[in-house]
Amino acid sequence: MAELSPLLKQATPVLAARGEGVYIYDEEDRRYLDFTAGIGVTSTGHCHPRVVEAAQRQVGTLIHGQYTTVMHRPLLELTERLGTVLPEGVDRLFYVNSGSEAVEAALRLARQATGRQNAIVFQGSFHGRTMAAASLTTSGVKIRAGIGPLMPGVSVSPFPYAYRLGMTEEQATAYALAELDYLFATVTAPRDTAAIFIEPVLGEGGYVPVPPAFLRGLRERADRHGILLVTDEVQTGFGRTGKFWGHDHAEVRPDIVITAKGLASGFPLSAIAAPHALMEKAWPGSQGGTYGGNAVSCAAALATLDVIQEEGLVDNAARMGERLRAGLASAAEAHPVVGDVRGLGLMVGNEFTAADGSPDPDTAARAHRLAADKGLLLLTCGPLGNVVRMIPPLIVTEDQIDAAVAIWTDVLKEATA
Repeated sequence: MAELSPLLKQATPVLAARGEGVYIYDEEDRRYLDFTAGIGVTSTGHCHPRVVEAAQRQVGTLIHGQYTTVMHRPLLELTERLGTVLPEGVDRLFYVNSGSEAVEAALRLARQATGRQNAIVFQGSFHGRTMAAASLTTSGVKIRAGIGPLMPGVSVSPFPYAYRLGMTEEQATAYALAELDYLFATVTAPRDTAAIFIEPVLGEGGYVPVPPAFLRGLRERADRHGILLVTDEVQTGFGRTGKFWGHDHAEVRPDIVITAKGLASGFPLSAIAAPHALMEKAWPGSQGGTYGGNAVSCAAALATLDVIQEEGLVDNAARMGERLRAGLASAAEAHPVVGDVRGLGLMVGNEFTAADGSPDPDTAARAHRLAADKGLLLLTCGPLGNVVRMIPPLIVTEDQIDAAVAIWTDVLKEATA
């Protein structure tokens, strides 16, 4: 009898039977508040009626139209619609299936367009598990261990993680920019550097937002040295942070935008976007794939855009995110083991710290388990596993936020008793 790989460890004990909005139901019909959203994927909630209807309609007409063989209307319409939400001038798209594939496509484009080989990432970054994407990932050695040698040409610079560094945000920003300049002087010459990859909020690295001044500093250095600035919006895009794109908080235009996860409400679809003058520098044959731009996924993505825009979900993410952070910060006041509550929009992390200031992954894990027992599904993250993250769908309501905070408050009492 075949079984799943033993390496696939389930984050919660739930055997899901169905999903509806912000809730998942198990096979005994027990209801759980799902503040994981499939790791930020089900942006419009589980089985939003408009997404379901669009996918069902498309399944009945054309499931797969391989887009280097034939063209299909959902792909053309999605491309046109994405042009209305992408940064001005970032107007050419290439579609694949996963975030990792999109990251690799962005790296390939950056190298071919610039004629340079090196890339810079930041400590705590997560860009994927495929070989090149794993080489860009530093959120934990589990992604990189045992598969070396990794792709050469990747340099790692400090991230302005103020809480970990024991600095103010301003100090951490100045420190990280200075270290980046030192990296240019000691490790990767600007003229050898093709791209800087940055997540607007560290994902697996601990849910740490990029200070706007830091992202603006990267844009200035990229412009000065002819380097491409690539924003990995796999988790932060499509309204998750309370603005449509995470980089919007800094009012910076990237050269390449990577998107996936919330793009199609659970259907596999990812893309990179770049200006025409940049995208045309990709070499012939360097972009393609069997399943990229799948017709059903594109139909779901179009419905997702409709729901996000017509139901005001970006604004809702901003407002509900503020409510969630305020509630979590209030809960943390009575429990110093939560040393930091941070995030943007509906992307919020609780960092657990022991009395001596060291990371406390054991209490974080205990709180994570207790939350599931009490009907609230969460995930952990951070290189040391001491951050519990909350990622509800963008449709979440005030009552659902308050219910989650109430459960979390009880969890902290029990986890620290």
